[in-house]
Amino acid sequence: MIERFEGAESALEDAQAMVELAQEAEDEESGVEAESLVQKLAAKVEQIEFARMLSGPNDRFGALLSVNPGAGGTESQDWAEMLLRMYMRWGERHDYKVELIERQAGEEAGIKSATISVSGEFAFGYLRAEVGVHRLVRISPFDAQSRRHTSFASVAVYPDIEDEVTVDINDDDLKIDFYRAGGAGGQHVNKTESAVRITHLPTGIVVQCQNERSQHKNKSQAMRVLRARLYEHELAKREEEMSEINAAKKKIEWGSQIRSYVLAPYRMVTDIRTELKVGNVDAVLDGDLDQFIQAYLLAEGGGAEAEGSPA
Repeated sequence: MIERFEGAESALEDAQAMVELAQEAEDEESGVEAESLVQKLAAKVEQIEFARMLSGPNDRFGALLSVNPGAGGTESQDWAEMLLRMYMRWGERHDYKVELIERQAGEEAGIKSATISVSGEFAFGYLRAEVGVHRLVRISPFDAQSRRHTSFASVAVYPDIEDEVTVDINDDDLKIDFYRAGGAGGQHVNKTESAVRITHLPTGIVVQCQNERSQHKNKSQAMRVLRARLYEHELAKREEEMSEINAAKKKIEWGSQIRSYVLAPYRMVTDIRTELKVGNVDAVLDGDLDQFIQAYLLAEGGGAEAEGSPA
């Protein structure tokens, strides 16, 4: 952090000297170099400012991201799968390790639910900007009459606290079910009871994993998600008891949509919170989300004040 400030201070001095030199000499080449130095300085300052946005207590953790479709059957389930792909592509663009933990396929297309882990520094800090309901408007590929449909899906993000934070889980509070995984996955996956569902009885939180061949690995992954869910649950409970829930937080419900993706009659992605509009819908759906994430974090003031991060 200190090196960032010192680097920006040094860049400022260089830029000021070059600007003065260009003005005195009235030299076009010096002016171009001065402009280049100013742009580099602006980039350094932006990095410092954005690092301040990611100063929440959990921002440095990796993230566990879940996608769930709203009402609407196949339409919403297909939209949920599109969102899942979008976040996986975003993670890959940032060289994060993206791992599919749980995926329940829809009857005809799409998904009923899915959870991925995004491992890497500040993954949660970035992805907490995506918490909420996402709305899609398009000509339905499942409608024989090619009518326009509106679909909803919700995104939830939890810090992947792993073993760095202690969460006490009593074995007596757990109901563990083993079952056969559904859908494609190879003969071994479908013929053995390798899938795991864990219910935390005191809270009613249910997690499951069926992506690994090994029952042991699936149980380990499910416990990892449960630990993160319980941690977030306890934070929310504590905030409620203290009556200090941050005013910037919004309830994650079907009425609290944060972004609209319109594919017809025009093409536009609009973030309702920041009013940022982007016309290249295909790029956004392919994981180009940084402009939305940065705009949201900067608008919220970052860190503990932002939605999805503990106050």
